Amino acid sequence: MSLIANYLEANGIPTVVMGCGKDIVEYCGVPRFLYSDFPLGCPAGRPNDPDSQSAALEWALHTLETAPGPRTTVQFPEPWRDNPDWKLDFFNVETMSPETFERNRLEELAWRSPPPKPAAK
Repeated sequence: MSLIANYLEANGIPTVVMGCGKDIVEYCGVPRFLYSDFPLGCPAGRPNDPDSQSAALEWALHTLETAPGPRTTVQFPEPWRDNPDWKLDFFNVETMSPETFERNRLEELAWRSPPPKPAAK
């Protein structure tokens, strides 16, 4: 996504990247970056939380309008959880039971599977 943002910017299209991997995105040097201190895969607010998602979009648009210069990073102020210790346990396989690990693995595989093709008419 970072490389695409740089390409679009070079061709006159302003961009803002929303992401959770601050070190990775900043290393690529995107023009404007809204950083959310959320788990990877959740850069646009909490899943199933329209208020959080709307707030993230508003912050992204505000970043697009107000960034003072290239390589601007703005941190989305909303926390993922009230206690930052979630980072210690989030998908930490060392703390998961075998059952939880298997359930998470199957959910991830299901998410990655392409949707079924519609039946031919």
